[in-house]
Amino acid sequence: MSETPWWNAARHADRRPALLARNRIQSALRRWFDDDGFTEVDPCALQASPGNETHLHAFATDAIGNDGVARRMYLHTSPEFAMKKLLAAGEARIFAFAHVWRNRESGARHSPEFTMLEWYRVGQDYTALMADCASLLRLAAKAAGSPVLRRGTAVCDPFAEFERLSVAEAFQRHAGLDLLATMDADGRPDREALAAQVMAAGMRVDAGDTWSDLLSAVLVQRVEPHLGHGRATILDRYPAHEAALARRCPGDARVAERFELYACGVELANGFGELTDPVEQRARFVAEMDEKQRLYGERYPLDEELLAALAHMPPASGIALGFDRLAMLATGAARIDDVIWAPVGTGAVRG
Repeated sequence: MSETPWWNAARHADRRPALLARNRIQSALRRWFDDDGFTEVDPCALQASPGNETHLHAFATDAIGNDGVARRMYLHTSPEFAMKKLLAAGEARIFAFAHVWRNRESGARHSPEFTMLEWYRVGQDYTALMADCASLLRLAAKAAGSPVLRRGTAVCDPFAEFERLSVAEAFQRHAGLDLLATMDADGRPDREALAAQVMAAGMRVDAGDTWSDLLSAVLVQRVEPHLGHGRATILDRYPAHEAALARRCPGDARVAERFELYACGVELANGFGELTDPVEQRARFVAEMDEKQRLYGERYPLDEELLAALAHMPPASGIALGFDRLAMLATGAARIDDVIWAPVGTGAVRG
């Protein structure tokens, strides 16, 4: 079969209705943020550190100064670090539609370059972000002219009351695992305890699997496929070990103020009660980079300006939402490239 590039006139005509719907969704969301007193910001993508999470892979480049000396820089994987500095500078409600870059990510739901909608609320609990998500999903559906979000045969009604459950509850319900029993009171994970449960559930465990590897495998294979069907799901209270940027939950150090939003089995957003302790944040970043070095043989520098700014950052909640994925579900598009005006590379499809 021949390949049809995205810029072929006939192919573009097929894609254009979804692209115009994307524009309407973006305009509707901008108006919502404006009406709620947010300020739109536009952080630069070129940063000293692209982010410090183990499994995020950045695009690197060299910035050459007037002296001719090259300095290693990165395209950010999220505007988070820059936006937190703005909170330290005095901003209270900010949002951004930011282009971000992530290496090793491509497919029907992934593009190496995509648009992230990120927003922050100073002085508000992270549950306020859950209410925001409900409003934005409904706005997206209305702007696209669709009563539901759709992914293949999966359907999600954004106007229905959202389901909210903790990661531990989801593991018990969908995999029959007692996740909290595999952590001590301070949230330190017990790899052998989780491995025993995973094997008893009939899943494969390899000798090199860490506790985090096993948690991820159960989440992907047994939990995520059940989330966001019929109605959206808020998957809340992640293990603190898996929430490097979030505050621990009051009363239970094993879990943190982190949630993810799902619709049609697709992860759409990742929200936090933001960690503002620079000492703890540094320790978590170092641990993440140590693990990245072990797994991938590389590490990224820490953003020392961010760590300095955290000491001045007020309590806040923040969230990142994959805008292209939301547009994809609102329009029923089969691939993320179908809602990106000029996709990365050839954007070719079989046809």
